[in-house]
Amino acid sequence: MNRILPIITLLLSFALVANAQTGTWTGKAEAQGSKITFVFHLDGDQPTVDFPDRSVKGIAISVERTDMGKVIIRIPMIGATYEGLWLGKKIVGSFTQMGQSLPLTLTPGEEKPNRTQNPQGPFPYSTEEVSYTNGEAVLQGTLVLPDGYSRKTPVLIFVSGSGQEDRDETIFEHKPFAVIADALGRAGIATLRCDDRGVGGSTGDVLNATTEDFRDDALAGVKLLRERFDKVGVIGHSEGGTIALMLAAGKQVDFIVSLAGMAVSGLETLVAQNRTLLLSAGYSEDVVEVYCKAMGQACDVRLHGGKMPLPDELDLPDELKQNYQVMITQLQLPWMKKFLSLDMRPLLGCITCPVLALNGTKDVQVDYESNIGALQKGLPANPGSRIEAIEGVNHLFQHCNTGAVTEYWQIEETIAPEVLEIIVKWLLSFAE
Repeated sequence: MNRILPIITLLLSFALVANAQTGTWTGKAEAQGSKITFVFHLDGDQPTVDFPDRSVKGIAISVERTDMGKVIIRIPMIGATYEGLWLGKKIVGSFTQMGQSLPLTLTPGEEKPNRTQNPQGPFPYSTEEVSYTNGEAVLQGTLVLPDGYSRKTPVLIFVSGSGQEDRDETIFEHKPFAVIADALGRAGIATLRCDDRGVGGSTGDVLNATTEDFRDDALAGVKLLRERFDKVGVIGHSEGGTIALMLAAGKQVDFIVSLAGMAVSGLETLVAQNRTLLLSAGYSEDVVEVYCKAMGQACDVRLHGGKMPLPDELDLPDELKQNYQVMITQLQLPWMKKFLSLDMRPLLGCITCPVLALNGTKDVQVDYESNIGALQKGLPANPGSRIEAIEGVNHLFQHCNTGAVTEYWQIEETIAPEVLEIIVKWLLSFAE
């Protein structure tokens, strides 16, 4: 949920890396117990740095080299500098930002993650490239068609979480939608996964788009699928899970799968998310309470008008004041205003189709207890529905230690096998 993670600025503002001659150089720095990976690409006229364990790539840098082997790398976007000494097989130096310095040693090459669940052929299904429109937006995607499919074959459209994602919902080089689509295709279930607006082959206004626009993008895909299939559902992750609930409440689909979907309000989710992240970063309860109270007030002002608390008025460390200012800027986006007011609880009673809702007990982005509780309380009784908390998995449904976003890159598993099994078995019940 990239849009509802203003705290990422905080995570990035504690470290950065450097490099020395040419090619790619990698290093890890540790700040407040969290390791951050730096990958410097020094070739060409436009050198860049990646933070793969933050899913951030291509930040512009400048590189200065001296005859004595010293390398100075500046990262203007985050006001940071790396200075190191090139010793042939490594660069030894330090990264400095906001007056803080961290030791950072770089070595040649780039660490590649192992993603063993990415689909591998041969495939017992075919794929078809499709394109459809919602107003001026053109959506392109991949339709997976199991061998021997017919109109009676269940089919689902994937809907990604917040932030613009490709059709595989690629994050930290994991491809969860591709993994799920492969498992479903092998089980005889058809799927459609599409690039979000502004990504890959899809076009459309992103800056002014809200969750309602993304819902309508998904609905256009549902209408396309109804031309070929009798039973059409939605499988959504994070914000996509909320969109699945919206479509179900509008009687526009036959069944839905919500993965880490949000049923409580966006405002509650944003505040809870930041509270968890700040506490895990080592801030005191008092500091976190000041920050979250100010955030709640700022969000309420965005919805109802009034005067927002200003950063300099808050008794907070400088880095949290900076992060709060970034959050205030993000609040001006049309998407954010709509997100804050989203609350599915009043609409849950309208949902009559079967619902599979799964949330991870170690999810730090969408709290499982409040959302599972809202679904259990608000959804009408339906023998086909299943609402379940999955023990020990994070927001991406990976087995994990803490659930922190910083773990996503390090974990080889893309999605827990038991989650795939639950989804497949539940959906196969519609094919009987």
